[in-house]
Amino acid sequence: MKSKLICLLLLFACKISFAGSSRDTLLDRLNQTIENAHVYDADRVKQINVLRQALSTSRHLSTEEQFNICQQLYEQFKVFKYDSAFAYARKLQELAKQMNDSQRVNYAVVKLGFVLLSSGMFREAGDYLLTVNVHSLPDTARAEYYSLMGRYYYDMSDYSSDTYFAPSYTRQGNIYIDSALMLYKPHSFNYDYSYGLMYQKKQMLDSAKHYYTLTVAHQDLTMHQQAIATSSLGNIYIRIGKQDSAIIMMTRAAMADIMSSTKETTAMFILAELLFKERDVKHASRYIEYAVADASFYGARLRKVQVSAILPIIEVEKINTVEAQKTLLFVYSAIATLLLLALIWLAVIIFRQYKKLQAAQQVITSAHALQQEINYKLMEANKIKEEYIGYCFQINSSYLDKIKKFKKLADQKLTDNKYAEVRYLVNNIDLKEERDELFRNFDRIFLKIFPNFVTVFNSFFKEEDRIKLKDNELLNTDLRIFALIRIGISDNVKIAQILEYSVNTIYTYKTKIKNKAIIPKDEFEERLMDIKAL
Repeated sequence: MKSKLICLLLLFACKISFAGSSRDTLLDRLNQTIENAHVYDADRVKQINVLRQALSTSRHLSTEEQFNICQQLYEQFKVFKYDSAFAYARKLQELAKQMNDSQRVNYAVVKLGFVLLSSGMFREAGDYLLTVNVHSLPDTARAEYYSLMGRYYYDMSDYSSDTYFAPSYTRQGNIYIDSALMLYKPHSFNYDYSYGLMYQKKQMLDSAKHYYTLTVAHQDLTMHQQAIATSSLGNIYIRIGKQDSAIIMMTRAAMADIMSSTKETTAMFILAELLFKERDVKHASRYIEYAVADASFYGARLRKVQVSAILPIIEVEKINTVEAQKTLLFVYSAIATLLLLALIWLAVIIFRQYKKLQAAQQVITSAHALQQEINYKLMEANKIKEEYIGYCFQINSSYLDKIKKFKKLADQKLTDNKYAEVRYLVNNIDLKEERDELFRNFDRIFLKIFPNFVTVFNSFFKEEDRIKLKDNELLNTDLRIFALIRIGISDNVKIAQILEYSVNTIYTYKTKIKNKAIIPKDEFEERLMDIKAL
């Protein structure tokens, strides 16, 4: 009892500390939490491994014992990794069928529906959830089902985002949430949260804020519940125009997500958007990259699309900020150089006229050469920036046109109830071809800037070790890695993300190629950067 009281006091003190902290202090805490994310993830993996070890002895376990362990593994994976959560939900379904337990079969389908919905697979989630025999479930599972169906229709409403289908989806979601509320214990976390969600969808923001505030104030919340409560309240603050309060809530939610090792989340993404709107590009860039990594790790298809849409915008702004800082640094350097030259000039006048003229001539010559080199590098940097910013806008415009055409065609098919044709349209989206087209465009722009890149790069190797391109091939993976380094992207992690390889694979490629070079390894990248632009 005493230890529980101490925990409550610490939790209360923590909340007071959060409330009194400045936004910058909270962001510093979030940055520190990100640095420690691997610790929280390792703890979850450790728990998973213990459960998997227990399940590996399944020949000594009853079917019911296997079901209970699989249920625990599902709970570990459901907000951590989609494919594993889906696999264990399927395992639950199989075990329930073996036990001939219809209640557990329906319970397993609810779990399947949750992970499918979390990954953005609305059609599949609906197909499963609508098969559930609700009346066979106990009250707690029934409440969970109604709540999940409410979320399903709310998500469908948000996804469609139109004036025809969205209101109908929202009304259907409200009906299910209302059914869940009849089963939840009054003033419990799920009860208050569900009321807040329903009022939010009804655009009754004051009532939604009231109930979300109650959820945040609940004692003994898990980290995952804290993340849900604070991010929901943060969304209300966004809707009513209280940006500072929204940032504080989303920061707290992002921290709770990391500490609970939750990968299926929106708090970090929304926080990045809020900070970007306030011109805090440094934090926005870091958080959006983290959000992309989480979405990729979990396997949330829709979330990856949402997060990736804003990533290029933030990165372009980040590049512009760096360029502005470089320009400012150049101005300061020029001023410092002029002051130094003036001091030398005055000193030389005092001692000897001849030395003054000789020193001044040397300084002017050196400054001229340095200026020419700086001007060339600035022209090269501007050329790269102009070409790739134009390329980014062109690519985005092209994708928007494709999405617009696809949406128009899909809407028409859905209106005509041609669902099979819609599925055919979706299945015929060739992601590999899109990725190959992206690389081809990158190669084309790069070789436009550095037309002699392949020739000069091959000169670093013996004849038998030189890279030979196939017909109609502008660059291959080997050349593309070093092309990215030449335009300033030297971090293996970012190169791996762009080319969709692992970091180890990029490292292996680079090492293998450098080992074949006829020039010293420590001079390789310096010689690479000396390859001139057009």
